[in-house]
Amino acid sequence: MAEGNSVELLKQLEDILDSDPLIDEVGFIHPTQFVMLDGEADASLASSVGTTLQSEDGVLLPRVSEVNALETVFWCRDHKLGISTQVLLPLYNAAKHAFMAALERYKSHGSVSTKKDESEGNDMSSCFSPSLNILENELMRHSRALLLLSCDFGTAWNSRKLVLSKKNYLQIFFGELFLSAMVLSYAPKSESSWSHRRWVIKMIAGKCSNLREIVEKETELVTRIVEKRKMNYRAWNHCCWLVSYMSGEQVLEELNNSRDWARLHIADNSCFHYRTRLLLKMLEESRDEENLTASPGHSAELRRLWKEELDWNELLIKRYIGREALWLHRRFLSLCWIKYFATDIHDVACHSYHKDNTSHEIDVFMDDELRLVRSCSTMQDNVFEDFQAHSTYSATYLLWLIKHISESLEIELQEKLPLEELKTVMNDVCPEKLFLWHSLRCEMKHVVS
Repeated sequence: MAEGNSVELLKQLEDILDSDPLIDEVGFIHPTQFVMLDGEADASLASSVGTTLQSEDGVLLPRVSEVNALETVFWCRDHKLGISTQVLLPLYNAAKHAFMAALERYKSHGSVSTKKDESEGNDMSSCFSPSLNILENELMRHSRALLLLSCDFGTAWNSRKLVLSKKNYLQIFFGELFLSAMVLSYAPKSESSWSHRRWVIKMIAGKCSNLREIVEKETELVTRIVEKRKMNYRAWNHCCWLVSYMSGEQVLEELNNSRDWARLHIADNSCFHYRTRLLLKMLEESRDEENLTASPGHSAELRRLWKEELDWNELLIKRYIGREALWLHRRFLSLCWIKYFATDIHDVACHSYHKDNTSHEIDVFMDDELRLVRSCSTMQDNVFEDFQAHSTYSATYLLWLIKHISESLEIELQEKLPLEELKTVMNDVCPEKLFLWHSLRCEMKHVVS
């Protein structure tokens, strides 16, 4: 394809984006699929690239002049944009060339302005340079087109940060969130897009104290994206980052809302990691309140919520066999239960009542965990791999739990710990991890002596 034709294609793409600022989804499609899209939209497209495009409100979009009489290049309707896969390479090359040229002119303008200031305005060459607004608009226009074609082009994202960092009005930052969402519609795991989105939210946070609505929209965006593309660590990591901007009420709402999704995607560890961050946020706020009121002990409501999470996790473990994400989440829940709820860190050494109460709490907790491990360690089918994994996860979980209980509690509980039974199970299902049992055994003997 001739260079002039590719430049014309780029202009067509940028005109489409300007004419419909509400485009929220981009896709790359084979030319043969345009006919099907045309039929679904009940519209008539000619066989040439110069076909007139029509948006939802009936606005006619610009034509492309004779690029290729046998191909359709762009399809835009109902705020959805389709780009032919056959023109991606020339379109990308044209967008990259236009962007780099615009960036060079923008930087040159900055250099000229600096020299002008140093020479007290005697540099007459600056009089003939384009205005800053024109250069900024040109840079933003070309970088937008380039990012739709190459979502991880870091220089393009950084150039937009350079321009945006000099702006003070919020609307332009909201527009940037819209652009990022458009890129994520076809590249939901683009780290550059998620990172840029967080930068924009930080800029908004510096100018606007109430981010409740933004946080709600962000979590809704993540929910839509992870439904389309599972195991999306970057999307869930974005949610984890948002937790610091959530109010206590929003944290509780998110904890409830994410439960149904986690229940239906029990192998997705990223979602459980998100729940971990939400629970830790609640713990932090509870401890801050205690420091302000000087009243020890976590609230009964938080204690009840944690117990419900443990019970819910146990239900999932028994229902879904051999899912490691569930056991990893239980490790977090158990460790926090022992650290913050089953023990009272305030003046325990001075009050025998607290010591007795703590010992009772640990005894009850360990009894429950032993009961769970025993029920999961019995392999009902030696051939079925999930049952083998289930036994392995349960045995290593118990070893991990014993390891993290304080030394004094190990002495008190060692009589009821089924270490020999555990050795038999591990020898059957995961002999390669038997060294963990030996290591724990040696440590406990050392503690007793």
